[in-house]
Amino acid sequence: MVGKGNRFSFTKRAVEALPVPTKGRATYYDERTPGLCVRVTTGGAKTFSVFRRVNGRPTRVTIGKFPETTVEQARDHAARYAAAAVDGLNPNDAKREQREAPTLQDLFDVWLAHAKRHKKTWAEDERKWQTYFAKLKTKRLADVTTADVTRWHASLGENHGNYLANRALALLSAMYGQSHRLMGYDGRNPCVGVTKFKESSRERFLQPDELRPFFEALQAEPPQWRDFWLLCLFTGARRGNVAAMAWADLDLTRGLWFLPGQVTKNGAAMVAILPPPAVAILETRKDGARGRWVFAAPTSTGHIIDPRKSWLRVTKTAGIENLRPHDLRRSLGSWQAIQGASMQVIGAALGHKDPKATAVYARLTVDPVRQSVTQAVEAMQAAAKGGSHAQG
Repeated sequence: MVGKGNRFSFTKRAVEALPVPTKGRATYYDERTPGLCVRVTTGGAKTFSVFRRVNGRPTRVTIGKFPETTVEQARDHAARYAAAAVDGLNPNDAKREQREAPTLQDLFDVWLAHAKRHKKTWAEDERKWQTYFAKLKTKRLADVTTADVTRWHASLGENHGNYLANRALALLSAMYGQSHRLMGYDGRNPCVGVTKFKESSRERFLQPDELRPFFEALQAEPPQWRDFWLLCLFTGARRGNVAAMAWADLDLTRGLWFLPGQVTKNGAAMVAILPPPAVAILETRKDGARGRWVFAAPTSTGHIIDPRKSWLRVTKTAGIENLRPHDLRRSLGSWQAIQGASMQVIGAALGHKDPKATAVYARLTVDPVRQSVTQAVEAMQAAAKGGSHAQG
């Protein structure tokens, strides 16, 4: 029952029975808890608040709506706020800090700006973020728990595979690892303690009976994508390097592609072999070329970036399952091995950085590597036409 001056002892039944005002808001005070009140709007909403003086200034803190917030919970909150006010602490300041606390999206924005200057694979990280982090990106850094990350990681593994889930986890952990330096965040890394999935070594490459449908499917693609995938296969280069292939780095006369260290994965400059079919493709593209890039496109980089739609079309048309773009790189190395090339020659052709083989690589000239790559490409083309693909 409401007492004199809109003041009474709050109970669930009494708050439920409060009348709805015809205009404005009606405010009622609890007799048991100083400063605790409930405000009723013309729409019937009832909200608990507490009024206190903090450092001599009147302050109102919203506690929560009734009945989601019970009378007992409202009294507990009011008591804590009163204790804080005695110490000169304004609960609204804490709430404001909580609202302004950085989210994972805030961290990624800062992290990406840094990565663009220092990390070659920032575009792939950005794609992962946009595709796989929807459940976490709006959370505040301090609110993400190890349990949250564990559930998210498990879901990625189930829906997208162990490899992708582990790469996404590594990205999130790297972001938290940089958070103090980039944003001054001092909280813990919630990725610590999350167990990565076991990954088996992938051995997939284009098989002899897959080459004909693969080449035929490429012929149905726009020339830009057809040439792109063929050069990925014929050079064994990573698709990011092929996408960013620059005319200035090519010597078509000698059939060489010079990749500077800042664009290679291991940071070491390398020379890739351009076998005759690759040179023929590039000669054709050069006839109408304009600008710096072999695969120019209206993107932020000036060249093609995301080949996924084309890859899905090609593999679907060819009827080939479980084949990834990176498997084209593995295909060249595998077909070199079929033709009898040594591991050192294959490693040199693909730009592998193996400390144990560095001395061997240093002694290799271009000629045996060129011969090996050319033989592998010719063997794949022969297999696609139904000819012999046996070891040479």
